[in-house]
Amino acid sequence: MKVLTLQIPDNVDLDNTQVAMLVAGQLYEQGKLSLGQAAELAGLTKSTFAELLGRYNVSIFNYPATDLPRDVANA
Repeated sequence: MKVLTLQIPDNVDLDNTQVAMLVAGQLYEQGKLSLGQAAELAGLTKSTFAELLGRYNVSIFNYPATDLPRDVANA
Protein backbone atom coordinates (compact mmCIF):
# COMPACT_ATOMS: atom_id res chain seq x y z
CA MET A 1 0.00 0.00 0.00
CA LYS A 2 1.21 3.50 -0.80
CA VAL A 3 1.63 6.03 1.97
CA LEU A 4 0.91 9.66 1.15
CA THR A 5 1.75 12.69 3.26
CA LEU A 6 -0.17 15.90 2.58
CA GLN A 7 0.44 19.36 3.91
CA ILE A 8 -2.92 21.07 4.13
CA PRO A 9 -3.04 24.79 4.95
CA ASP A 10 -4.27 25.62 8.44
CA ASN A 11 -7.16 27.67 7.04
CA VAL A 12 -8.64 24.55 5.39
CA ASP A 13 -11.01 23.16 7.99
CA LEU A 14 -10.66 19.42 7.35
CA ASP A 15 -9.60 16.68 9.71
CA ASN A 16 -7.81 13.47 8.70
CA THR A 17 -11.07 11.53 8.47
CA GLN A 18 -12.61 14.06 6.10
CA VAL A 19 -9.53 14.06 3.85
CA ALA A 20 -9.54 10.26 3.76
CA MET A 21 -13.24 10.30 2.88
CA LEU A 22 -12.67 12.82 0.07
CA VAL A 23 -9.90 10.74 -1.46
CA ALA A 24 -11.72 7.43 -1.01
CA GLY A 25 -14.95 8.90 -2.42
CA GLN A 26 -13.22 10.21 -5.53
CA LEU A 27 -11.39 6.93 -6.15
CA TYR A 28 -14.69 5.06 -5.75
CA GLU A 29 -16.49 7.45 -8.09
CA GLN A 30 -13.76 7.01 -10.71
CA GLY A 31 -14.07 3.23 -10.46
CA LYS A 32 -10.52 2.81 -9.18
CA LEU A 33 -11.70 1.29 -5.88
CA SER A 34 -14.61 -0.94 -4.99
CA LEU A 35 -17.01 0.15 -2.27
CA GLY A 36 -15.23 -2.11 0.22
CA GLN A 37 -11.77 -0.89 -0.74
CA ALA A 38 -12.83 2.75 -0.53
CA ALA A 39 -14.46 2.18 2.85
CA GLU A 40 -11.28 0.55 4.12
CA LEU A 41 -9.20 3.48 2.85
CA ALA A 42 -11.52 5.89 4.68
CA GLY A 43 -11.30 3.77 7.82
CA LEU A 44 -15.04 3.07 7.82
CA THR A 45 -17.38 0.13 7.46
CA LYS A 46 -18.95 -0.33 4.04
CA SER A 47 -22.37 0.68 5.32
CA THR A 48 -21.09 3.85 7.00
CA PHE A 49 -19.03 4.77 3.94
CA ALA A 50 -22.05 4.21 1.68
CA GLU A 51 -24.21 6.41 3.92
CA LEU A 52 -21.65 9.24 3.88
CA LEU A 53 -21.07 9.29 0.11
CA GLY A 54 -23.99 11.66 -0.48
CA ARG A 55 -22.40 14.29 1.77
CA TYR A 56 -19.46 14.31 -0.63
CA ASN A 57 -21.66 14.44 -3.76
CA VAL A 58 -20.73 10.90 -4.76
CA SER A 59 -23.44 8.50 -5.90
CA ILE A 60 -23.54 5.03 -4.37
CA PHE A 61 -24.54 3.82 -7.83
CA ASN A 62 -21.23 3.77 -9.62
CA TYR A 63 -22.72 2.72 -12.93
CA PRO A 64 -22.09 4.37 -16.29
CA ALA A 65 -25.16 5.68 -18.12
CA THR A 66 -23.79 4.22 -21.34
CA ASP A 67 -24.62 0.73 -20.02
CA LEU A 68 -28.32 1.53 -19.59
CA PRO A 69 -29.52 0.80 -23.17
CA ARG A 70 -27.80 -2.60 -23.13
CA ASP A 71 -29.32 -3.46 -19.77
CA VAL A 72 -32.80 -2.43 -20.90
CA ALA A 73 -32.43 -4.57 -24.02
CA ASN A 74 -31.42 -7.55 -21.89
CA ALA A 75 -34.26 -7.12 -19.39
